[in-house]
Amino acid sequence: MPDTSSPNLVERITGSLYGGAIGDALGAPPEGKDPEEIKERYGEILDFVEPWDGPSDIGKGDGRHTDDTHMIRLLSEIYIDQDKRLDVYDFARIMPGRIADEPRFIAEYGREATLLERLFFPEKWVYIRNALANAEPRSAGAGNMVNCGAAMYAAPVGIVNAGNPALAYRDAIDIFSAHQTSFGLEAAGLMAVAVSAAFIPGISIGELFDVVEERAHEGTRNCLTAVREAVKGVSDWRQGISVVREAIAPYDTAPEVFRDRGNRTNDWTPSREHSIEEVPAALGLLLVTGGDFVSAVQASANYGRDCDSTAGMAGSIAGAMAPDTVPGHWRRTVAEANRMDLDSLARGLSDLTLKLAQAEAQHAAEVNNRLTAMA
Repeated sequence: MPDTSSPNLVERITGSLYGGAIGDALGAPPEGKDPEEIKERYGEILDFVEPWDGPSDIGKGDGRHTDDTHMIRLLSEIYIDQDKRLDVYDFARIMPGRIADEPRFIAEYGREATLLERLFFPEKWVYIRNALANAEPRSAGAGNMVNCGAAMYAAPVGIVNAGNPALAYRDAIDIFSAHQTSFGLEAAGLMAVAVSAAFIPGISIGELFDVVEERAHEGTRNCLTAVREAVKGVSDWRQGISVVREAIAPYDTAPEVFRDRGNRTNDWTPSREHSIEEVPAALGLLLVTGGDFVSAVQASANYGRDCDSTAGMAGSIAGAMAPDTVPGHWRRTVAEANRMDLDSLARGLSDLTLKLAQAEAQHAAEVNNRLTAMA
């Protein structure tokens, strides 16, 4: 008999997609600000808030998500359209045209536009290197600014490898080598690992953190270890914000004043000792909140800095772990504000996830039979 006591695959995927979009939209208005500035402007962000500069029908606010969720939606669509496991050559062949040539409704602009118009420079790199420069896909990410630009939309790779973190890491490192490099590529791999592990029934946030930390390498692993140690005994996310930030700061390459790009040292350059901030921050705040969806995305939004990405990542993970904790009114708000249908994407991803898992199981059985016969 099937287990009906826990959420099914479609529900978990839906929770991850909506969870990511909700976190992204919550964190969008204060993106780039410090916690003190956020507190002065909004008090606390506990629900969707208006844009930073005040009420407006466009801009970041009122449930409008950013480029993070646009890219998650696009990668999900590509997975469904291709109906197979993607590799870096698929990505390099398909993604540039989809971001450059296909208009879609961008709520921040209040109109249709191509994603290329909306993306930040490190994400435009996908088009520049793979289309304009015709680079070798496996090395196309080299030379890009090292940031969270690939990690921010790695959730679909974790989804189609649900419950199989090793495959999620392998696929993400392969695919996103056309976009990112160094610890930015590592972060994309680990974000896929975290989302994949979130589909393991009954997994706790501590156990999920273990899975990610064990898979991590070099500076990113050291950063995760520092975060884990720092948050021991911390259960109040308001206190946890500064604790997590202090633990990450020695590994982070972004300026302490987040928008101060003129005062950079090694910001955005490759390193074997550093880590991007967003993935460890999301995981650290998930630890502090015990994996609770609402508290985790609220904490991430109030964390400031690149808080739309941090909250989106936390929401994608927590939403997959416990989709029933993703508030329905938040789901409806982001769906309406962005004119999107994540439910149909979830059904398509569910079909593909099952198909890939069955093919992987058949392949593993065939290999085992061959090796057993040789033994």
